[in-house]
Amino acid sequence: MSRESQSELFDAGPASPVDLAPEAAGHQALAERISPRIRLGTSSWSFPGWEGIVYDRPVPGTTLAHHGLRAYSRHPLLRCVGVDRGYYAPLSRGVLERMRNQTPPSFRFVLKADRRLVFPGGPGSDPELFLNPSWGEAEIVAPAAEILGERLGTILFQFPPIRPEVLGGPRRFAERLYHFLQALPPSPPCTVEIRTPELLTADYASALAHAGAHHGFVIHPEMSDLDTQRAVVGLSGSPSAPTLIRWMLKPGYSYERARNAWTPFRRLASPDPDRRGQVVRIAIEVAAQGGEVMVVVNNKAEGSSPLSVVELARALTNSDRATF
Repeated sequence: MSRESQSELFDAGPASPVDLAPEAAGHQALAERISPRIRLGTSSWSFPGWEGIVYDRPVPGTTLAHHGLRAYSRHPLLRCVGVDRGYYAPLSRGVLERMRNQTPPSFRFVLKADRRLVFPGGPGSDPELFLNPSWGEAEIVAPAAEILGERLGTILFQFPPIRPEVLGGPRRFAERLYHFLQALPPSPPCTVEIRTPELLTADYASALAHAGAHHGFVIHPEMSDLDTQRAVVGLSGSPSAPTLIRWMLKPGYSYERARNAWTPFRRLASPDPDRRGQVVRIAIEVAAQGGEVMVVVNNKAEGSSPLSVVELARALTNSDRATF
């Protein structure tokens, strides 16, 4: 989706409210069996196809973008959400205030940082802004922290697939990443997600550790599997810096293919119990160490992210280590 259409989707829209689907209340008992240290959510909330699953009526995506968070955040299993729109431009104070005002203090946002910080040579790129901590703090981190406060679970710096030589090689990337992260304020927590396996090195893990940032675990065809990521970066049980796991895309699919095949995202079109199990194992282990976990699921993982969340919740409650 283009930057312009993202902006229109979020900022425009009719004033008609939408409420939580009655069926969603039935998940309360399931939610109470999950560790409070584990938060589940989706990578957006503006899908009309979720009528009857999350929302109580069929409404346009513009209505959901503008008003849907109030209903979404009342769903007993949806305790966090990804805000991908931040990748296309920093969010205005008005948008951040609306996000805050539609959610309870216990809710958490995963706010994706502007692509100009992480994508050299990408759309709208500016060499002066790539890994520029002063601009990142002033335009993204500070306003979000001020307005969202404790609701800001983490700032996500998501690097797209990049040839390592563009970044000067894996070691140079790790060095530049460290200097960028250590120049940012210690709060809110920062998470780094990469989509280039060659950058997943011991130097990268060391850069994150010394800068006080976290690796963002991701399931995506471009990236190494979760077990490989874990072997390199390890797991942290810090309650002050949540571990982020994003289940993004079914292996063998592109986003376009999955979108075309599975829209309007009302069913689990391609269940993936193996990767679901990997997510559950990491989440449980981090929570058992006293850490906080946020799991964000995309519609293109199995066909309907809120239904994937329900299945994750069931898998979590079936574990003998699900509550702590």
